[in-house]
Amino acid sequence: MRRPGGDTEPLVHGMGTSLVAPDWPPIDPSEAAEVLAAYGWSGAVQLTWRSPRPMSAAALVQRGREAYFVKRHHAAVRSSADLVAEHDFARHLAEHGVTVPAVCQMANGASVFAHGPWRYEVHERAPGEDRYRDDPSWSPFHTPADATAAGGALGALHLAAADYPAAERALGPLMSSVAIIDAPDPLAAAHEWFARRPTVTAAIAPRPLLAELERLAAPFLAQLAPLRQGLERHWGHGDWHPSNLMWAKSPDHSVVAAVIDFGLCNRTFAAHDVAVAIERSAIDWLGMRPDRTLVDRRGALALLEGYRQRARPGAGFGHLVAAFLPLCHLEYALSEIEYFTSVIDSPGNATLAAEQFLLGHLRWFREPAGAQLLEALDAAG
Repeated sequence: MRRPGGDTEPLVHGMGTSLVAPDWPPIDPSEAAEVLAAYGWSGAVQLTWRSPRPMSAAALVQRGREAYFVKRHHAAVRSSADLVAEHDFARHLAEHGVTVPAVCQMANGASVFAHGPWRYEVHERAPGEDRYRDDPSWSPFHTPADATAAGGALGALHLAAADYPAAERALGPLMSSVAIIDAPDPLAAAHEWFARRPTVTAAIAPRPLLAELERLAAPFLAQLAPLRQGLERHWGHGDWHPSNLMWAKSPDHSVVAAVIDFGLCNRTFAAHDVAVAIERSAIDWLGMRPDRTLVDRRGALALLEGYRQRARPGAGFGHLVAAFLPLCHLEYALSEIEYFTSVIDSPGNATLAAEQFLLGHLRWFREPAGAQLLEALDAAG
């Protein structure tokens, strides 16, 4: 196979509000055709859309009347085993009534095509309308009704996942996890995480990152500690935001038609997964300035209510979500720092991930706007 990315690289969403060059070469038609050939389909193909997400390369590929979603990862980010874990979880959900795009398999039964440093996965096109596909990360739901529907769909996913037995995935680059915040001593676990990653430690050495992390996270960890005792972990989506949902093709109804992108799925807590969903959609992290804080409190409460209606988690669930919310991005932010220091050499983005996404999120929840959102969720009971 030729080197990926033979044509001009399009701009994609970055870590801020500006479009940037992608981290990885885009998929081109000849590459897509060779990948599909590995799955047993030959012939010319046409690329109808490329994903604007920067940390992998993905495209919709048309082959005759059939459409496929082809995604390429570097093995340093996702191994074949990682992708198989995602595919197995998606397959379990499909068997339990959650609509997800079918994972394609090669003649030998494998769902991952490996070529050199690249790992490819192919899915059938998901049903429904991709209303949010061009919205940047952390964009809000268009309507409270969409947020309610998304919450209900997440509740249905959690019910379907309740008996899924696979062990949790280890925290690595671009991974959601609760391994640190659910550790007996979370701050000691954070120190150990850095100690095992000398490249990350060297990159952030000039900044007192760990000391500031301890100062900001300690009060939230102390509040969460008694609440998480006795909670059971179950598998969740890990990246529940509007653009990872497909929608029924009707302007009059907010109905989730399918769930996509299980790249951050893991065994966590239901309240953690709901907190991630709110963190991803209710707070405009990218547009935040000292004079401008945008919080979709109505959307956050609508999502929580939709979840409660479907999953019936019991009294006090809003309090639990509020306790997880300030901490739910902590481990993903660490995994971003690892990605920008150990996988690709991007010191500027590593600093951004550390200062704005790790520490900045924690700081914001100590400010009035963040505290008010936590109070609103807590009051929802």
